[in-house]
Amino acid sequence: MKIGYLGAGTWGFCLAALLASKGHKVILWTAKPEFADLLSEKREHPKLLRCKASDNLSFTSDLSEAVEGAEYIVESVTSKGIRPVFEQVLERGKVHCPVIVTSKGIEQNTGLLLHEVVLEVLGEKMRDKIACLSGPSHAEEVIQKLPTSIVCAAYHVPLMHQVVDLFMTSYFRIYPNADINGVAFGGAMKNIIAIACGISDGLGFGDNTKSALMTRGLHEIRKLSVTKKCNPETLNGLSGLGDLCVTCLSKLSRNYMFGRLIADGLTRERAQEKINMVVEGAYTCISALQLAEKKNIPVPITAAICSILYEQLDPRDAVKSLLQRAIKEEHL
Repeated sequence: MKIGYLGAGTWGFCLAALLASKGHKVILWTAKPEFADLLSEKREHPKLLRCKASDNLSFTSDLSEAVEGAEYIVESVTSKGIRPVFEQVLERGKVHCPVIVTSKGIEQNTGLLLHEVVLEVLGEKMRDKIACLSGPSHAEEVIQKLPTSIVCAAYHVPLMHQVVDLFMTSYFRIYPNADINGVAFGGAMKNIIAIACGISDGLGFGDNTKSALMTRGLHEIRKLSVTKKCNPETLNGLSGLGDLCVTCLSKLSRNYMFGRLIADGLTRERAQEKINMVVEGAYTCISALQLAEKKNIPVPITAAICSILYEQLDPRDAVKSLLQRAIKEEHL
């Protein structure tokens, strides 16, 4: 079948290549014509070298070419870019095929998860055709066919199982979960905690500190999840705890490495330039804090990351502030 794939970052290229390897005709779209030409010529992503795409994968900067006649549309753009991209898709005509969201984040000001953004843009009639994928999955490992397990969620259960079948391979295992908000929320929030862990390691704190940040970070995520009517138990699974672990503990994590650079004294802008990829946690921390303040839910780690990135709070002062918070009985 024809699959239109939107977004040619490492994750987009990786999943597009996976689908193409299963025999589907996949057209991978990027907004940059010169990058589409490079991918067409090299057949590999510059950040995923020695991993050639099959002949079933083609590349374009023409959005119409990617989406017209597609039986599925899959996206891997950015939290900030997902709304304008799907507005452009809608300008080319109504969408009738299923849409699969693989990006992770929360839109600023609206507080919408990314599948909710797509639903708002495309209209309520598309509810049963929207799904998402989330979980612990570095593109650098999936492209090498290393065993990986993630989660698929959808509003409509039959579509959820269709998407599981679409992506499942011997090395890429997908678990269905009907809690679409819970699956998406864990994937969005873990990036913020990963930045905190990168800062902690960069400042020379130990594994004890990082373990505390991850545990209290998960507690923070669970508390805030009520604003999106998530099932808190979902956050104990692959799309919550699983994704939190891989993002906070791995040097392949751009959010973690971004935090390390911030600890080294780089500005947010300079650290972003050095990573040379989108750091979703730097965007989502604002969205999460907006949600928390609206519902009067304390999220001290998220608030600290926002202050470090946008108010020039010294990371060491942020750590001191966290340590000076009043002690309460631990409730999980």
